[in-house]
Amino acid sequence: MVNTTAHDPLIAYLDAQRPLPPMSAIALRIAVALAQWSERRRTRRALLQLDEHLLRDIGVERHVAFKEARRMFWQR
Repeated sequence: MVNTTAHDPLIAYLDAQRPLPPMSAIALRIAVALAQWSERRRTRRALLQLDEHLLRDIGVERHVAFKEARRMFWQR
């Protein structure tokens, strides 16, 4: 999995504008973490649904896909 997300540039943009109030910054970080976790869970479940042909297309073997799908949502 890639360590950067699509949300990183947006957070950097918000940070570059003017500092957010502390509670807003915390709420933003929590919202981003929840969105990342949700995306990981969704994509890992989708990986289990791929058939052998699609796995071969993306260069992933079934046992590797299964191992990735078994990871917890908070794990990168």
